[in-house]
Amino acid sequence: MEFSVKSGGPEKQRSACIVVGVYEGRKLTPSARQIDQISGGALTTLLRRGDHSGSLGQSLLLHRVPNVPSERVLLVGCGKDKELGDGSYRAILGHAARALGDTGATEAAVFLTDVDLRGRDLSWKLRHAVESVEEAYYRFDQLKSRKSEKRPALRRMVLMVPKRSDLAPAETALRQGVAISAGVILTKNLGNLPGNICTPSYLAEQALALQEEYGVKTTVLEEQDMRTLGMGALLSVARGSRQPPKLITVEYHGGGDAHPPVVLVGKGITFDAGGISIKPASAMDEMKYDMCGAAAVLGTIKAVAELGLPINVVGVIPSSENLPDGNASKPGDIVTSMSGQTIEVLNTDAEGRLILCDALTFTERFNPSVVVDLATLTGACIVALGRHASGLLGNNEPLARALIGAGRYAFDRAWQLPLWDDYQRQLDSNFADMANIGGHDAGTITAACFLARYTKKFKWAHLDIAGTAWKTGKDKGATGRPVPLLTTFLIELSERRGQPDA
Repeated sequence: MEFSVKSGGPEKQRSACIVVGVYEGRKLTPSARQIDQISGGALTTLLRRGDHSGSLGQSLLLHRVPNVPSERVLLVGCGKDKELGDGSYRAILGHAARALGDTGATEAAVFLTDVDLRGRDLSWKLRHAVESVEEAYYRFDQLKSRKSEKRPALRRMVLMVPKRSDLAPAETALRQGVAISAGVILTKNLGNLPGNICTPSYLAEQALALQEEYGVKTTVLEEQDMRTLGMGALLSVARGSRQPPKLITVEYHGGGDAHPPVVLVGKGITFDAGGISIKPASAMDEMKYDMCGAAAVLGTIKAVAELGLPINVVGVIPSSENLPDGNASKPGDIVTSMSGQTIEVLNTDAEGRLILCDALTFTERFNPSVVVDLATLTGACIVALGRHASGLLGNNEPLARALIGAGRYAFDRAWQLPLWDDYQRQLDSNFADMANIGGHDAGTITAACFLARYTKKFKWAHLDIAGTAWKTGKDKGATGRPVPLLTTFLIELSERRGQPDA
């Protein structure tokens, strides 16, 4: 989709379609009122007749509206104006995009940025309009032999703003929305690929593709390199797979040598059968999504590179499969991590923390300003928070607050859980420095407690995205989260050019 911004009223737009809003109670948005005035009350007549109630998502396509130069006018229901929030605004834009896709219009002028959304300015509405439209039009059908779904004719969308003075901030918001959407689409595409295509080697190839496209520096460490570094925890997970593990680093340098980087660490288990502690067969196909943390790291770096942010960002992706095999790690095995700490592997399905702990130790060489890891780590996080919020834990409160604020702005929300030392004793082992699981209670917290033992040398936050990285059921598919949260965080950090508490 090609997006642009323009100032002006609907009475002057010669477009294939104008899109305006209607609230419940037959109340028109400002641009809809303008159309009603120049058309001699055509919209008011329709509403009184009951042709449109204004309910959220309802649409009505009009042709040849009197005195309106555009070919069509699309009325989109906005619901009750006093109840509108961030989610409902995004839903309105998604409904509008789908309704436009059912018309023959190839371009449209959208005036829904005049919807009254308390607490959100024009820039927020423009950015989220772009993201919502791209979300509505996303399809993953490249592996289908026949593309059966109708493709929308719409190719160009003009987002309208009231005044010429709004154009400069509007262009910035538009660029952000386009870049974040590009990162989200990359993340979704990688997540939706099956495990027989998206292997650790394939992830490495995609990282190298970013190097070709944006000039970032990509390095891929092989199994022998990891063995030389002493990454016994990561390598213990890979033992059951015929696919070689990879440790991928992608370095974006936009902030100059004087600024230490933000390091993003993404879990890249390209298929997780659980190893010897094998998972139930039901819904195991969804374990192809266990690399969504890795995909989101690549998607975030793509968004950052598209925007050319003046900041340094390093992505670190430990990647492997976790499969049962005669050579696979067994419950009760003890492995030595890169940090020198020993781990009793009580459950081979708690493998994400094993690959992450070595990756976190590896990040020390970058002298990071902050480190954020993201992982589809625990089913317990879904039990605690459902699929609306990612779990957030960490060792630095300003960093946690910055991430929560960025998630709120991005409508990619996170909720902080405690990381008290009281939970650490659940990881006690009779035979090693720690166990890799802490029992049934507080599974998300004890997983983060495990990771915390490897993050004492830097400011760190952990995002558990097990409930938010993909949707299950009839709408099954990757969501692209938390790319919007992370990119927003990095935009805000680049504006401060410093620490989260600067």
